[in-house]
Order: sequence, then C-alpha cells, then structure tokens
Amino acid sequence: MDEDTGIPQYKLFIKPIDLKELRRDIWIDEPIPAQLTIEGKRLEVDLSYRGSHIRDFAKKSYQIAFYNPKRFRGSNRFHLNAEFKDPSLIRNKLSFDFFSEIGVLSPQSRHIFLMQNGRVEGVYLEIESVDENFLKRRNLADGSIFYAVDGDANFSLMSDLDKITKTSLELGYERKHGTAEDDYYLQEFIFNINTLSQNDFEKEILRFVDVDKYLRWIAGIIFTSNYDGFVHNYALYRNGETGLFEVIPWDYDATWGRDVNGKVMEANYVPIDGFNTLTARLLDTPQYRGRYRNLLDEIMNHQFTIEFMMPRVEKLLQIIRPYVLQDPFKKQTIDAFDQEREVIANYIEERRIYLQSKLTKLE
Repeated sequence: MDEDTGIPQYKLFIKPIDLKELRRDIWIDEPIPAQLTIEGKRLEVDLSYRGSHIRDFAKKSYQIAFYNPKRFRGSNRFHLNAEFKDPSLIRNKLSFDFFSEIGVLSPQSRHIFLMQNGRVEGVYLEIESVDENFLKRRNLADGSIFYAVDGDANFSLMSDLDKITKTSLELGYERKHGTAEDDYYLQEFIFNINTLSQNDFEKEILRFVDVDKYLRWIAGIIFTSNYDGFVHNYALYRNGETGLFEVIPWDYDATWGRDVNGKVMEANYVPIDGFNTLTARLLDTPQYRGRYRNLLDEIMNHQFTIEFMMPRVEKLLQIIRPYVLQDPFKKQTIDAFDQEREVIANYIEERRIYLQSKLTKLE
C-alpha cells in the first residue's frame, strides 16, 4: 500500500491453544506457530513477544520469524513494535529516518495495521532486523554484528551496572552475526579504547572505528535525546573489509521530547557531550572535538530544523491517524495524539536553543 494514502494491513492467525501458551508466561522467548498474511500472501511464521519491560504493557510487541518460506522480501525475521508509551506512535520511525538523513546506518521501518484472529490489534511499527540480511540489502561487506543488551555496553573496562572492573570485555554485548573469532576483535576494540595513551589515541583509534560515522551516531543521539543511547539501544557492526566498527541505532521511542515513560522530557536533559568512554576520549582530542562541533552545527543548519522536520512529522501523523482511531489501545487518547505535533515542535525549538548555548563548550 502507498504510504502516502494509508498503511498496510497484516492479518495474524494463531490457534487458540497456541495463543494460550503464548500468554501463559510473557517472559518466555520460546516462539509459537502462527500464520501471517501480508499483501495477500499467507506465510507460516514463528511468533514471540519481544522487549523487556514493554512485555508488561497491555499492547504487546512481537518478533516474527519466517518459517515457510524461510525468507520473505529479503528477510528471515522482523519486529512489530506497539510503541505503547509514545503518544504519537511515530518517534521510533522519525528517529531512524533522521539517523539515515545524517549518514548513519539505520533500520528501515514502516507503520502497519495489525489484525489478530479477526480482532483489531491496532497500529504497529514494523522494524527491520539488524542481521546479515541488513548488510546484504545495503550491499555492505559481511562482518560481525553485536547487540548492546545492557548498560555494560559502555566502551569501558568498568561495569556500568556494578561499578567494578568487568570480568570480560564482551560484557554488555551479544553476538548476533559472525564467528567466535569476531569476539576477539570486539575485545581488542574495547581494550584499546581504554589503554591507548593520550599521544597515541588520535591516530591509533582510526584502526578500530570509523570516527566520522561514530560522531554522526553521537550527533543523532544528541538531537533526538535518547538518554540510554550512549550505553544501550544500539548494535555494533564491524565491516569485514575495512575492519572498522560503526554503530546502528535501535529502540528510539523515548525521544523527541518524551522519556521512556512517555513523560515530557526537558530539552537540556541529555548533555551535548554525551557519556561513554569512547565518546569522552574522542571529545578530549582537539581534532575530533572540532569535527564533532562542526557536525552539530551542520546538522542544525540543515536537518534539525522546524522547516525540515515538521513536514515529516505531520505527514506521519496524518497517515496513521485514521488507524489510531481504530486502535483499541489508543483511540481513547486521540486528543493526546493530536497534541504531539506541538510537543515535538516545541522540543526541536527548545533543544536548538540549548545546543546553541553549549556549542562554545566544544571549542
């Protein structure tokens, strides 16, 4: 379906006995069989709940893995996010699209309308899985992909969770794609971030990370204000040809002026210089700090403006509004949905003022 005129409808059918098993314990990751019809094509799939704290919400989020056929539209799995705490339902997609605009690898996403066993489940965001197919679709070199699964993915030798020295340099990460040998490259990366001398860091770090793309990722966090983004909510991709790491954003619903609970977040809540060990070391290096400052300035002159962002916001809100009115979990709060345009616009204006006032800190 043309995204300009509406959103696709997905029809999910689950046998009652399997649905009962799915609901028996929301914390079990074991999938159940289901049928999913997309654009008239019936697919056999494995379905499970996804996320951590979001499993407690009334409107569940799902992971879908294709069983027969094993692949569909170049994928073997994707995610359906309920976006339950985001009154606008668009912040995740708005963020992913923004990252792409500023030159950061980012998942593709689109809103869909989900039916389950003939009953309306509502508006969901379909999100591309970050895996080997993610790389293939972009003609990128094969390599390893690590998911940042908790706050220990902080590029440090110290645990963010326990405030003690890590027992393993892989803490905080889960290898999604690659081999055991790739774990060594991750360990080497983390070790060198923390042990290179001040004199060697500026040159030697270029052997491990694509600095320009890393700085663009940090800029994306800064503009969207994803508080957890520095130590969580990302995937690491190591390009098998260049040997360099770059970062892919993930889970960006708590952004654009709202926090993880859906509450309004102050525009100055996320500091301009961020926080994690790699970011701190890069911004302690005059060359990279200057590049970061120029990058923020460039994005504030082009993408992070009312003129650039608000037509995108308004288009997304307009497309999904008729479906929000049918969403059993969201239709009662349509007034809040209608106010989100103003919330996002106010955030952009106030965040710009804050960032402009702090740019001199980076000189």
